[in-house]
Amino acid sequence: MKQGFGFLAGALALGLFSASAAELPRGDAEALGFDKARLAALDAAISARIERGDFPGAIMMIVRDGQIAHLSTMGLRRPGGDPMTEDSIFRIYSMTKPITSVVAMMLVEEGRLDLSHPVHAYLPEYKEMKVLTEEGEAPARRAMTVHDLLLHTAGLTYGFFGVGPARDALNAANVENGGFDNREVARIIAGLPLEHHPGEVWEYSRSTDVLGALIEVVEGKPLGQVMEERVFTPLGMKDTGFWADREDERARLAEAVPEDMGVGPLAMFDPAQPRAFESGGGGLVSTAHDYARFAQMLMNGGELDGVRLLSPSTVAYMTADHLAPRGIKPGKYYLPGGGYGFGLGVAVREAAGAPAMGVVGEYNWGGAAGTYYWADPENEMFVLYMMQSPKHRVPLRAQLRNMVYGALVETGD
Repeated sequence: MKQGFGFLAGALALGLFSASAAELPRGDAEALGFDKARLAALDAAISARIERGDFPGAIMMIVRDGQIAHLSTMGLRRPGGDPMTEDSIFRIYSMTKPITSVVAMMLVEEGRLDLSHPVHAYLPEYKEMKVLTEEGEAPARRAMTVHDLLLHTAGLTYGFFGVGPARDALNAANVENGGFDNREVARIIAGLPLEHHPGEVWEYSRSTDVLGALIEVVEGKPLGQVMEERVFTPLGMKDTGFWADREDERARLAEAVPEDMGVGPLAMFDPAQPRAFESGGGGLVSTAHDYARFAQMLMNGGELDGVRLLSPSTVAYMTADHLAPRGIKPGKYYLPGGGYGFGLGVAVREAAGAPAMGVVGEYNWGGAAGTYYWADPENEMFVLYMMQSPKHRVPLRAQLRNMVYGALVETGD
């Protein structure tokens, strides 16, 4: 899963970070403001879904004030397999997007990437884009920008859900399973029609995959290596990467039940088989403890254990709504949902009265295979839920939110 030892050894020699970062410290749930009986009810609700066969197992983690307030492992890693453990490895799919977005913003801070620049300044094939209209193809009204890629306002789309000719064209291109690398995927997508004019509509899309290819051009190295050097090794995320091909890693992979192994028309990817496509929008695998370190870094304003990836101002900029100020409207499939805007790689809560509990300023994103994450700066809390079940991922999220906030009896007011 990791990149070569040479980089790690050199960085250690320079004293850039420790060889093995510790897990986040464990605290007492009651001291951190939670009702233990209500947390037990939360675990029981998840276990009931496991017992009825919805998915083999799950991990629930709640972190507050930088301490693990609650961490439970339930069920099995896979049907008929070993018990779920804290070091189990999950396909996190679109929870990859916040990580790719952080890498992009690191380059922005360094002056090597400009959000206002057109994508074709880095990827020339995006200079002349066409949009599918009812009358046929028409030239895009303006060039897509790097900002658009981070916001899902580039006019691109996804093919694994929804209908429409642009989605059909993307599905026919088979970028997911065609054996292409990141630059090849970006070139193929550039040759397809857009679903919307850039900068006009939020539509969930492969824009973060294009962003990953753009990062490779700026850095001059593969996306996985960039992530390893800039994020995973500095934060001690030792079990995060684009594949888990070692024997010990394969043994720790979590799986769905056999009838729930597809994301729309696509089969769930096999992390044990390295492939050329390192999807910046959905290709990573990780563990609860690893992702918790990434989440805590953002909660701390871009720093963890003396390692700073971003400035507090940049994190605040990423986790603010960028849609309303730009007059961008939601598309037909607006995944953030009512009461939410969108920042750079994350949904951002703008209204207290959204369908599930939460507070204004909270930010979140989830993965197509069932993982989910939300961060609540007001209460210095974030929540991680890890399981593998594309079919059951969405209905469970509101229940988890409501039960976590129901167990939080001392708030940050």
